[in-house]
Amino acid sequence: MNLLIALPCIALSATLIAKIPAVAQFGLSALPLAIVIGIVFGHLNRQTPTEREVTFTRFCQQKLLRAGIILFGFSLSFQQILSVGWQALLLDAIVISMIFGIGTFVGVRYFKLHRDVAILTSAGSAICGAAAVLATESVLKARQQHVTVAVATVVLFGTLAMFSYPLIYQFAGMSEQAFGIYIGSTVHEVAQAVAAGEAVGGSALQNAVVVKLIRVMMLAPFILMLSTVLTRRSGEAAGGKITIPWFVFGFIAAAGINSLVALPTELLGSLQMASQFSLAIAMAALGTQTQWKTIRQAGSKPLILSLILFLLLIVGGFYLNQWLIPV
Repeated sequence: MNLLIALPCIALSATLIAKIPAVAQFGLSALPLAIVIGIVFGHLNRQTPTEREVTFTRFCQQKLLRAGIILFGFSLSFQQILSVGWQALLLDAIVISMIFGIGTFVGVRYFKLHRDVAILTSAGSAICGAAAVLATESVLKARQQHVTVAVATVVLFGTLAMFSYPLIYQFAGMSEQAFGIYIGSTVHEVAQAVAAGEAVGGSALQNAVVVKLIRVMMLAPFILMLSTVLTRRSGEAAGGKITIPWFVFGFIAAAGINSLVALPTELLGSLQMASQFSLAIAMAALGTQTQWKTIRQAGSKPLILSLILFLLLIVGGFYLNQWLIPV
C-alpha cells in the first residue's frame, strides 16, 4: 500500500482503537498504538518507497509532529496551575529535573548507552511519555531506532506503573485528592494518568489530570533549555549558533490563548483531535521505518534504565509528595 494512504489510515485506526473502552482501560493512547501498527505494516509491506513517499514520511515526522505539539497546547491553561497550588508546580519541576538528570547520567556514565537513547528515555519518563520523546527527538535529530527504543521502554513501564497505583493507594495512607496529585506527578502518559486516577476515584482523577497536564506544559521550557545546552556544547567546537525549536513558542502561545479566551467546546475538541491525529501520523511514520532487529540490537540496558526510572518515580515520587503535599 502507498505510504501516502497507509500513514493516515494507521493514525486513524490507532485513534479509533484507543477509544475502545477495553483498550482505554489499559491506558493505551493513540501514539504508542500508532507506532506498533506502523512497525507491523513496515514489516509486511515489501514495496520500496518512492521518492514522493519518502518525502511525505519525512514531512509527517517533522512538520506534522511540530504541528501536533503546537495544537496540544490548546489542551492546557494557566488556570489549571492555580487550581492545585504552587506546591504541585514545584513538585512537577523537581520530578522532571530528578528523573531526567539521573536517567541521563546513569544511562551514559554507567550503562554506556548512546547519549540520544539516554536522553530520550529519560525525557519520556520524566515528562509525558511518547509525546516528550518525539519533541526531544526534534532537538537531538536522533536516529529512528533510538526513538523507537525509547518509546517502547517508556510505554512498557508507564503501563506497568498505571496498574500499580490502585494497589499502592490501599497502603499509602493518603487522601484521594493527594493521591491524585501523586499519580499526576509520576505517571508517564496522560492517558495512563486518567486510567489510574479513575481507578482510585473522582477526586483523584481530577487532580491527576491537572497535575499531569502541568507536567506536560513544562515540556516547552524543557525543550528550550535542552536545545540551548546541546547547541552550546556542540557550538563551542564548531562555532555554531543556538538552534531554537520555534514550535515550542507555538505550544506556549496555544496554551496562552486557551487561558485568556473562552474557546467554544466544539473548537477545542477539534483542535485536540487534530493534535492527536498529527502526532499519531508522526508515530506511524516512525514505526514503518523501524525493524524489530533494531530494538533487539539495543539490548537490555535501555530496559534496565527505564526500570530504574520507573522505581524512582514510584518510590521517590511518593516521598516527594509526602513532603510537599498535605496528605
